Amino acid sequence: MNRILRKPMLALALGAAALPLAATIPLPTASAAAQAGDLDQVVKALRGIKTMTANFTQTDRNGQALSGKLTLKRPGKIRFQYQKGVPLLIVSDGKALTFVDYEVAQVQKYPVGNSPLGALLDPNRDVKRFGKLLSTGNDNVVSVEVRDPKRPEYGVITLMFTRGSNAPGGLELAGWVAQDAQNVRTTVRLSNQKYGMSVSDNTFRYRDPR
Repeated sequence: MNRILRKPMLALALGAAALPLAATIPLPTASAAAQAGDLDQVVKALRGIKTMTANFTQTDRNGQALSGKLTLKRPGKIRFQYQKGVPLLIVSDGKALTFVDYEVAQVQKYPVGNSPLGALLDPNRDVKRFGKLLSTGNDNVVSVEVRDPKRPEYGVITLMFTRGSNAPGGLELAGWVAQDAQNVRTTVRLSNQKYGMSVSDNTFRYRDPR
């Protein structure tokens, strides 16, 4: 697997590569036109996600698409299992976000809180305290930008939700846009979201190739 494809893989979790925005996830353009109550609803929706599975799609700047399955268990645990033939894995056990490259037998670890994904995974990252609603121009889409102004190195994540009565808190997590300290972004789009299933902690273990 070539290096060009590896960089967006890591960007999925760390916001380390610039990727085009998915057409179905509108990028917010202005701050705070939505009702203030939506921020409380976002907090309720995130807290309501105990476990979740979803399909994810990631597209790079050249239009190459990679997909796979996401498994989430809050607080702190997530697994991005890529499609067959992609020898990479991103997984968090609640403490460290680990990038595993089986082709070159390499493992890289990063503190969960240092990633833009910390807003989704880290219970210490207060979305209401650090979050700001953004206007999407669509009443059915709610967007909140989360950043810690005292820790710009953590980057920014813009969480995107669509309204849905069957989702926790009435909002379904549709994806996110992560932006790192160098202002480069990556976008993830989710589909086929399911909630509340039993997920073993063993799901967030991995085979170390070293």
